[in-house]
Amino acid sequence: MKIAVLGASGQTGQYLVQQALQGGHTVTAVVRDPGKITESHENLKVVQADVFSADSLRTPFQDQDAVVSCLGFPPSPWWGVTGYTRSLGAVLSAMRDARVGRLVAMTSWYTQPDSGAGAPLVVRYVLLPLIRSVLTDMFHMETALQGVHDLDWTVVRPPGLQNLPASEKAFLTHEGYSVPGAVGLHVARGDVARFLLSQLDADAWLKKGVAMHTK
Repeated sequence: MKIAVLGASGQTGQYLVQQALQGGHTVTAVVRDPGKITESHENLKVVQADVFSADSLRTPFQDQDAVVSCLGFPPSPWWGVTGYTRSLGAVLSAMRDARVGRLVAMTSWYTQPDSGAGAPLVVRYVLLPLIRSVLTDMFHMETALQGVHDLDWTVVRPPGLQNLPASEKAFLTHEGYSVPGAVGLHVARGDVARFLLSQLDADAWLKKGVAMHTK
């Protein structure tokens, strides 16, 4: 497939680009700073673009089969985070103009405000408040996608991310904001990338949000 990757220079994005190339895909890495992409491959094209501008994204999205978003924005407790919702509007507009019909986007466990009620105490009272500004904007983006009916989208919700390569572990999934019974609160970024790519030719989670983990 021909895949445009947003956030390709981030830690998860780099794993995804590498795996996509190894899988025979043609990748357009859409980044703010092309100098951060160190990967070199005949099937890799690096394009500088503004994820908040549909005009900027339209050209990189031309002739693509799918868009995969690994975008991440830091917490901002005082001012709030808006990057996820702001970029979504530009991405959807550019996809429609370029006639790209498939979007796979990464968010997180616990985006829904009440979904962390059963989480461990340290998560509920320490971690979630620290990143609530990020989770709130992710949830607003997810909510906006629920109203999108003309494109095939999937929201992938991993738990905490560890900078580790992909394993061969089987996936655990749940249509919700966490995976009940999953052991541990972290997953390898390489495994998240592996799951994101697996959704490109799957239809089990079309127009849905899926929480994932590994066994």
